[in-house]
Amino acid sequence: MRSIRLPSDCQARAPRQHEYHPARPRDPTHLFVTRAALGRGVMAKDHPGPARQPLQRRIQPGIGALVGHQPQGRQRLAAAHRLFYSAPVPSAEISPSERLAAVRAAIAHNAGLARRDPADIELIAISKTHPPEAIAPLIAAGQRSFGENRVQEAQAKWPTLKAETADIHLHLVGQLQSNKADDAVALFDAIHSVDRPSLVTALARAIQAQGRAPDCYIQVNIGEEAQKGGCAIADLPALLHTARDAGLPIVGLMAVPPADTEPAPYFALLAKLARNHGLTQLSMGMSGDYETAVLLGATCVRVGSALFGERG
Repeated sequence: MRSIRLPSDCQARAPRQHEYHPARPRDPTHLFVTRAALGRGVMAKDHPGPARQPLQRRIQPGIGALVGHQPQGRQRLAAAHRLFYSAPVPSAEISPSERLAAVRAAIAHNAGLARRDPADIELIAISKTHPPEAIAPLIAAGQRSFGENRVQEAQAKWPTLKAETADIHLHLVGQLQSNKADDAVALFDAIHSVDRPSLVTALARAIQAQGRAPDCYIQVNIGEEAQKGGCAIADLPALLHTARDAGLPIVGLMAVPPADTEPAPYFALLAKLARNHGLTQLSMGMSGDYETAVLLGATCVRVGSALFGERG
């Protein structure tokens, strides 16, 4: 393979009409110079890719923003990436069924980019603070998975809704007090906020007493934020061991990245932690970043304002 070099004595002159020069860095079309162009396959000397990466390789939109990032404290979201990570809040003129269709289409699109089956991704409509009359149109449109933050609020509205639609799948995504463990096990089909040994003990006791075992996710404080729940990353192995010994059906991990930061590196870190511990489910991604979460392996996305609009 022959490298292409600019002669040192000709760098200032304008390039000839048919002369090849390496493209600028991060140009996705700069992949490979074909035999038809130069008579033989050549690469720029400093090109990082494999020698025979085909020109027609599909470039996934948005992936460039995800490559090479690592969480580094309150890293601001680059302005160039903001459109990719942010989902618009629906206007009041858009019907619930149209909002639902738009979110499902976005999930399917990004699943396709990641070569994933959209059916493997559960859309959880976060209905906290919304009354039954706001939830009913989404149920009528075919949505079956919903999420609530508080046990008491869920108890006030969901028993009737679940009685009317038997296949509702209800998720608890907010913090859970140990003294509410019995109520949570009785009502919810999945609990996403297991984050401490005392809660593990309370849930195990409730599961044994009721003979009902909701899927459980360990919540990880992925951004190491003092004001947020979730176990520390360093404490995850011990908490997971305790939960498994207690008989909790731990299926995956849940996390909420720090606000106003690029979420991709936090999602990637959560996915790595799950793989390291033999867990297959990832609850990550909300209205502003669920598309990124899908690209990085989310199996549950928790979407509120993109389906219901902003809360009053």
